[in-house]
Amino acid sequence: MNANSDEVDVFMTLPSREGEQFAAAGWYGDLTAMAKNEVAKEYDPNGLSQALLKVATFGGKLTSMPMNIEGPIFYYRTDIFKKCGLEAPKTIKDVEAAAEKIKSCDVTVTPFVSRGLKPAIAYTFSNILHNVGGSYVANGKSNLCSAKGKEALDTYSRLLRDFGPPGVVNYSFQQISALYRGGRAAMAFESSNELRTVMEGGARLKDTGLLPFPAGDAGQVPTTIGWGMAVSSHSKQPDAAWYFVQWATSPEVQKKMALQGIAPPRPSVAKDPEYRKWIDEEPVRKEWQAALDVLATKGSSEVGYPIVANPQSREFIGQAVQDLILKQKTVDQACADADKALDALIALN
Repeated sequence: MNANSDEVDVFMTLPSREGEQFAAAGWYGDLTAMAKNEVAKEYDPNGLSQALLKVATFGGKLTSMPMNIEGPIFYYRTDIFKKCGLEAPKTIKDVEAAAEKIKSCDVTVTPFVSRGLKPAIAYTFSNILHNVGGSYVANGKSNLCSAKGKEALDTYSRLLRDFGPPGVVNYSFQQISALYRGGRAAMAFESSNELRTVMEGGARLKDTGLLPFPAGDAGQVPTTIGWGMAVSSHSKQPDAAWYFVQWATSPEVQKKMALQGIAPPRPSVAKDPEYRKWIDEEPVRKEWQAALDVLATKGSSEVGYPIVANPQSREFIGQAVQDLILKQKTVDQACADADKALDALIALN
């Protein structure tokens, strides 16, 4: 892409992560006119998630078409909760209380697990930040040292430090899904896309409950993102590339993906009789879809800082959380160091 090669016609992209960066580099082809005037009869671009289309629009240019909708959701073991006399958590404080109870009630399992790997932390941390009422930026400056920012940093790091597995600073989705699927975690906060992996083998099919992450002072503001299919601005075959994008993000293909546990960004596919039949086969799938419905209506796509250097911003968020997990800094020190580095990034935007 840096070489402006015409060898790439179509590519997958995650607008919430690299969208600003790729748009600034001029790598995205502009799909705005194509999506309005050059569409196959059965494609129905208006049937795609309008929120995800908005997230994929930079400087008034539509840069990709949504392939899926996803976000971190709360997986919990209903059998362990029952054994320990716990109800499904409704608030973040309930999650902490449940972790404390499980820690003494069932010493064979990790009470809570989520992402502790530095570049991966922002995906799950953002949900807690927004739930407590925090924001990444205020008045053009990094906002982690605000009261809500510090509350989110303290809460997330404490959950992982006090109730997470050994070596949690190395955990991303692979390790989290394996731990939970293997019956070694009572609660996991991980991507909705991991449902199929978590349910592989069937051991967790009947003892798992699913929810959007429980509420904070600002209610539930789940992280909601989606991969997109983009056309390279350097493609010599933009018409053929656009034709492929329409096929890859069509109702028919998204229905096939949905039946494999990849949530569709089209409400019409979510209502399809065959898909509903698949959902209704297992209670956990119904809860999965219900959680996704909340993500679709209440979600925020702000994962890290809304700047060109978004990927780098995630590193500083992750560093602050890791410093707290490892007890290397106080909350005040961690947020101050992060804010200083992040303000420098914002200034370059």
